[in-house]
Amino acid sequence: MTQLKVRLVRLIALFAMLACALVTGGSFQTASAQSRIDRQLIAQAERESGDRFTLQTSTPRGVRVFAITRPRAETLRAIDDGFTNLFTVARRHGYRARLDYSAFTVFIARADRTQDSQGNYSPDIAVPAGQYAGSGYDQGGYIYAAGKVLAYNPSSFIIAEHERSFGRISDIVRFEGEHIILYYNDRALYERTKDHSRGGGHPILQ
Repeated sequence: MTQLKVRLVRLIALFAMLACALVTGGSFQTASAQSRIDRQLIAQAERESGDRFTLQTSTPRGVRVFAITRPRAETLRAIDDGFTNLFTVARRHGYRARLDYSAFTVFIARADRTQDSQGNYSPDIAVPAGQYAGSGYDQGGYIYAAGKVLAYNPSSFIIAEHERSFGRISDIVRFEGEHIILYYNDRALYERTKDHSRGGGHPILQ
């Protein structure tokens, strides 16, 4: 009977641990992809950032997040705030598609720099120069960017880790998200604004 009780106690403890791990909006799991699309998306993010995204969680409002270290609560709230601002302005323009937190995935990569050329705190990622080659942004085959859209379906983009200035995360989320919202709601405006090398910037939607 004693051995049976010990086994039952162990099973109860195991189920309790599993239940805690399944709580949404605050649980952290290893980023084991659950589908072929997930695997492809994670592989793309890792190729472009040079990082390994080993953690998966979600924001309080349901945005899926992949990260290299456990995101701070302020970071997750800032991501939600950015989408809230984006969805508000999108509805003001009559847009309806993709206004759902759970439709988006955000990758948080290691910052390739933390200060801009003026010395301001500016965690950014380095991305291939592409169409910006030879411009004032070109750093020798790459440029620094606050964020970059990875895919439109599933809707995802990548940003850099922040230790402070979390309002900047909200701005970046809104700005990167604008491209995706326009892709689904106003393809003509999307085509005119998707390439900043020809001028223009954010916010696109006022």
